[in-house]
Amino acid sequence: MKIINPATEEVIDQVKEYSSEDVRSIYLELLNGQKIWHDIPLSERVKAIEKFGELIKESVEELAATLTAEMGKPIKQARNEILGAHNRIEFFAKQTEKWLKEEWNSKSGKTKEKTVYEPLGVIGNISAWNYPYNVGYNVFIPALICGNAVFYKPSEHATLTGLKIEKLMHQAGVPENVFKAVTGGKTTGEALLKIPLNGYFFTGSYHTGQKIASEVAPKMVSLQMELGGKDPLYVTDDVEDIAKNAAMAVEGKFYNAGQSCCAVERIYVHEKIYNRFVDEFVKVVELLRVGDPTREDTDMGPLARKEQLDFLLFQVNDALDKGARLLTGDESLESKGNYFEPTVLTDVNHHMSLMVDETFGPLVGIQKVEDDEEAIALMNNTSFGLTAAVFSSNENRAKNILDQVNAGTVYWNCCDRVSPTSPWSGRKNSGLGSTLSHQGIRAFVQPKAYHLRG
Repeated sequence: MKIINPATEEVIDQVKEYSSEDVRSIYLELLNGQKIWHDIPLSERVKAIEKFGELIKESVEELAATLTAEMGKPIKQARNEILGAHNRIEFFAKQTEKWLKEEWNSKSGKTKEKTVYEPLGVIGNISAWNYPYNVGYNVFIPALICGNAVFYKPSEHATLTGLKIEKLMHQAGVPENVFKAVTGGKTTGEALLKIPLNGYFFTGSYHTGQKIASEVAPKMVSLQMELGGKDPLYVTDDVEDIAKNAAMAVEGKFYNAGQSCCAVERIYVHEKIYNRFVDEFVKVVELLRVGDPTREDTDMGPLARKEQLDFLLFQVNDALDKGARLLTGDESLESKGNYFEPTVLTDVNHHMSLMVDETFGPLVGIQKVEDDEEAIALMNNTSFGLTAAVFSSNENRAKNILDQVNAGTVYWNCCDRVSPTSPWSGRKNSGLGSTLSHQGIRAFVQPKAYHLRG
């Protein structure tokens, strides 16, 4: 399988594409390794993960360069992701023991009752390319600490990163038959679905998630999926600093070229401040530096996937054909690489793909609304339910709006953020289950109830 630099379109490496036979053979190794790993004391498993974190930090420049080369993330943002993801390691290292302790439900009477938590076994982690450290850590860090073996498939667009993660995991003391990365595309991913794993954890698109769910359902095993979003932002008329709020919205939309499940995907602005907000928003967008992702001053690099360019062009043209107005952005850049200029459209509505279908790129529509009621109706008019944000100077007003929004995570005066201490979950087409927080620990174990009569 060829690894192509999205900024230069050059082949930078080639890796093995694992076959179905390879996958079955590795599964048997992991099956044996998991039994031994589970018997290792929790404290020792935690030490191995902490050592892994130390090795990651020591190698941050090399790892950031690799991530930039294979998926186009600006080098500064790549470095920030790698270092920022360490908070997951710290959280799970400190909190897992608390949530795995046996619990006595009843100690009175003839029959005593307690609950213990056992690992699922061998789990599959089909991971994402847009944030391979953040997204990967959400799954394989707690899974390993809880005593599972992990069959890890990095995305085709973050393959070299996945292999470096595997190498450092083994150096840290996690056995090779406990954490194994397999590289490849669709065929390799499908092979993972054929083997009898004890759980599947996927991050990616709704359509792929739907296929995985259909394939895995008859196995009756744990399945968690973090899928896409069409995350709305509503800017009320009481914001005190319009320029500041516009700048926050630009970052929430265009960071990582908009290639984030929780990036702002559509913006609604109260009619009283609509024109001023749009003007300030466009000013900030036009200052974004698009170009070579290896430069420290680059704000936005190329898209990781070349095929996404055509979809973004479709959304732009569809909106323009239906009456939208293009304020900034040339639709695409005439240069080598998967570049697409940050693009803003107004006079948009929900008859346009731009406002209802996941964009996953540097393109956004801004729609005028009359009041909070209209904003809430539009925010909920979606098949997704990952995140939603409100910018307002009035906490009660913002909370009242967010209480009525059907999303797994909601933000007041912030957006596009994830914390290890809070559950990360989607509703509707945005996924199943939760990672992070104590729920993201319990996701990798299964309860066993004991009824003890002496």
